[in-house]
Amino acid sequence: MVKVYKPGKVAIVLQGRQAGKKVVVIKQVDEGTKERPYPHAVVAGVERYPRKVTRRMGQKKLALRSKVKPFIKVVNYSHLFPTRYALELEGLKGSVAHDTFKEPSQREDAKKTIKKLFEERYIAGKNKWFFQALRF
Repeated sequence: MVKVYKPGKVAIVLQGRQAGKKVVVIKQVDEGTKERPYPHAVVAGVERYPRKVTRRMGQKKLALRSKVKPFIKVVNYSHLFPTRYALELEGLKGSVAHDTFKEPSQREDAKKTIKKLFEERYIAGKNKWFFQALRF
C-alpha cells in the first residue's frame, strides 16, 4: 500500500465539524493503536480563515483581519481527502503528539503555537492557497 498521508501533506476533512476545512498532516499512524484501531492521522487545520484585506485598511484593522483560528484533531483516513500539495512544517512537528490530546491545557498550548506559526506564514505571504476557504 502506498503511503498517501506523509507529514506535511495537505488534505481536506470530509466529515464532522470541520468538514471542508484544509488540514496539514503532522503525524500518521497507518496500522492504528489500541485506543484507535483504525488508520488515522494527527492533523492541524484552519477553523476560521483570515478575512480579505485591502490597501486602504489601517494597521489595526489589518491585524484583526489577519487572524487565523486553528484546530488540532485525530482524524480517520477515510474522513480525509488528500491533495497534491504539501507544506513545510519544521515548527509543527514538535508541537503536537498523541499525548497532547489527553490534557486540555496541553491542547490549548499546542493550538497557540500552531496559531502563531500559521499567522507568521500567512503574513509572510507563503502558501496563500492554504489560508483561503474552499469554494464549492
